[in-house]
Amino acid sequence: MALIQPEPATPPEGWSGAGPGQPMRGQLAVTSCMETLQVGYLHAVAAAAGCALSSPFPDNGIDWHVSHGSAEHTEDDEATIKVQLKCTYQIAPRPPGPFFSFTLDNDHLRKLAHSRVAVHKILVVMLVPREVDQWLAAGPDRLEVRHCCYWVNLAGQSVTGKRRTNVRIPTEQVFDDRSLCAIMARVGAGERP
Repeated sequence: MALIQPEPATPPEGWSGAGPGQPMRGQLAVTSCMETLQVGYLHAVAAAAGCALSSPFPDNGIDWHVSHGSAEHTEDDEATIKVQLKCTYQIAPRPPGPFFSFTLDNDHLRKLAHSRVAVHKILVVMLVPREVDQWLAAGPDRLEVRHCCYWVNLAGQSVTGKRRTNVRIPTEQVFDDRSLCAIMARVGAGERP
């Protein structure tokens, strides 16, 4: 679940110390907290989609396996995908246009870009606000996680950079319970995510 951009020398606004009206946050690295937030997001989406999660150990470049059981799957009664999570506050939430660019190390891209696979892989990128106090909002009727995740299947994607490659993440592919159900329906029918 490594983040693609390095942690800045200065933590994001709202992170360190308790100012007036601010909670005293712990001293975990911001990147560690971002990883925890994206895992929580994945768990919530998987729960709403009726999926099971497992974390491979060691992860070898893939963070999670997501499985979806249904008698309606034609290939097997359980469809499974592999998920690689990334999280950043260096891309503003609600990116304009049909896609945003995200940089991956070439070795990582090669792992995600295999076209002929037994288990399909997707990349899920979470965009979070720079201000930590905007990550969550809770009330008696909701828990809101800000902002959201987007997904892409990078099968067949070419490596173009010397060490890193920019990939396009479609802004229409929001990763939520409905999109995960649709992904699993396609995989369960023997198709790509």
